[in-house]
Amino acid sequence: MNKIAIITDESGWHGKQLLAAFAQRGFETEFVSLSACKLNLDGVNVPIFIPGFVNTLPIAVFVRGVTAGSLEEVVFYLDILHALKHLGIPVYNDATAIERSVDKGMTSFLLQQAGLPTPETWVVREPAQAMEIANTELAQGHFLISKPIFGSQGEGIRRFETELDLIWLTPSNGIYYLQRFVQCNGIGFTDIRVFVIHGEAIAAMRRRGNSWLNNVAKGARCEPELLTDALATLAVQASQSLHMNYAGVDIIQDQQGNYQIIEVNSIPAWKGLESVCKLNIAQLLVDDLLSLVTPNLN
Repeated sequence: MNKIAIITDESGWHGKQLLAAFAQRGFETEFVSLSACKLNLDGVNVPIFIPGFVNTLPIAVFVRGVTAGSLEEVVFYLDILHALKHLGIPVYNDATAIERSVDKGMTSFLLQQAGLPTPETWVVREPAQAMEIANTELAQGHFLISKPIFGSQGEGIRRFETELDLIWLTPSNGIYYLQRFVQCNGIGFTDIRVFVIHGEAIAAMRRRGNSWLNNVAKGARCEPELLTDALATLAVQASQSLHMNYAGVDIIQDQQGNYQIIEVNSIPAWKGLESVCKLNIAQLLVDDLLSLVTPNLN
């Protein structure tokens, strides 16, 4: 049975785009929540139970979302993805890539270790350490932002401009992730999202925010952006440093004209990007995943 599992709790626009793209290539799909999966380690049944797959497993898995939950629950959900890959099933993106990108501290570490330009960042546990870093940065004339280690769409991010602002400097679940704020080049607040598939940058867009947060979920407008060699090279290197099949790489150009990588997303949306470019991104993603599956089909 040539059936694909699309991991998501809400199919939404992106899920429907993927469903149509797989159908166009002749593949049946099933939307699956990781919360409904389980391990069957009795030596009799298929070792991983996935709803919609009776006594069998999917030939490939496309991850569009990982269910939120406690630390134990999230570890278990990722265990399911790890186990599927261990059994030789292509998982797109796999659990390791998701772990690296969802953890902003590890993302920053891997980008820095790869020699890629990314803002100065500190991840600490002690409040006194966080306050010392913040005071030093402000004294040197830099703004500072704090982010949750785990988070997306601009939620929970704060910017600190003066010492008075530091009354709001609090940890996220016990951890401070602090990053020097990068003032973008030009007028207003913008950054660039570059979409990478299989080691190739395929398109870019500029996100123009109503404030210093440029997330589309926070109301940023999407505008066409020329995909230069410099942008493409940076985005590809960033996705490769985190070993991703596909990625949304966020890049900002600072006031000196230099590019810096802000984030690397392993489950990026593409609805905004498609609104400003002439690509069927779901079909490109599906074709890339199927290229990993086809040699194994009978």
